Amino acid sequence: MTYLSAIQQGKPQLEDFEGDPQFAMTLAKGLELLSAFTPEKPVMSNKELSTLLGMSKSTVSRFTYTLTSLGYMTIEKQSGKFQLGTAVLPIGYPLLANMAIRPIARPLMSELAESIRGSVCMGVLDRLCITYVETSRHRSVFNTRMSDIGLSVSLAGSAIGRAYFCGLAPEARTMLLNTLRIKKPEEWARHSDALEKGMEDYKKHGFCMATGDIFPDVYGVGVPFSGAGQGELLVFNCVVHSYQGKNGALENDIGPRLLSMVKNLESFVLPHKRS
Repeated sequence: MTYLSAIQQGKPQLEDFEGDPQFAMTLAKGLELLSAFTPEKPVMSNKELSTLLGMSKSTVSRFTYTLTSLGYMTIEKQSGKFQLGTAVLPIGYPLLANMAIRPIARPLMSELAESIRGSVCMGVLDRLCITYVETSRHRSVFNTRMSDIGLSVSLAGSAIGRAYFCGLAPEARTMLLNTLRIKKPEEWARHSDALEKGMEDYKKHGFCMATGDIFPDVYGVGVPFSGAGQGELLVFNCVVHSYQGKNGALENDIGPRLLSMVKNLESFVLPHKRS
């Protein structure tokens, strides 16, 4: 079973594995605990983690003690609460290092980010989000919150997420849409109309758009990339401040630039894959 098919069947939910003798539930809960930390909640106590994850406080205490002992978590000195430790960083590096497309795309992304005075990101599907695996951004300090490697964004509420849907085969797209509607009903209720419009934009322009759907001051465009191979779908976006994307700039300038970048990247990568 592929990662995408597992997601489409809702498999990344712990309750779906209850009673499976091959599934290490304790390990899964420990990983869920590590995944609970976000940029909005980088520091949490055992009680907060217990409430958030629906685990007993004693279970959470054993997990935090073990993970802290191994360096995957540390104790924040000022509050005495827990935060991620540096041992989590090497885990993701082999994944990034084996994405051969990253160093090829990086100079193109950097050039585009500078020209639009915004951010350009490459993303992959991570459960029911898109997670950035490569980013380039204009040097302005005001762009720091727009992108970073490891940042996850809404699948339905972002241009890059909508582009992911557009890059899928029809059957896979339908399955993922159904899974999102069932697993994330609030996100679906909020963004389903805009998601449908994004797919219409893709048919018309070759890219999807998002105009302040998550943050009112952030606009974006997204394009799927078909050259990754091995069934993996990558997606790219451009993200700018809202004032940069008005008066037709998304449709007539930023979107076409991103589409051109992705087409150039595909024209370089695909012949090398066939040879």
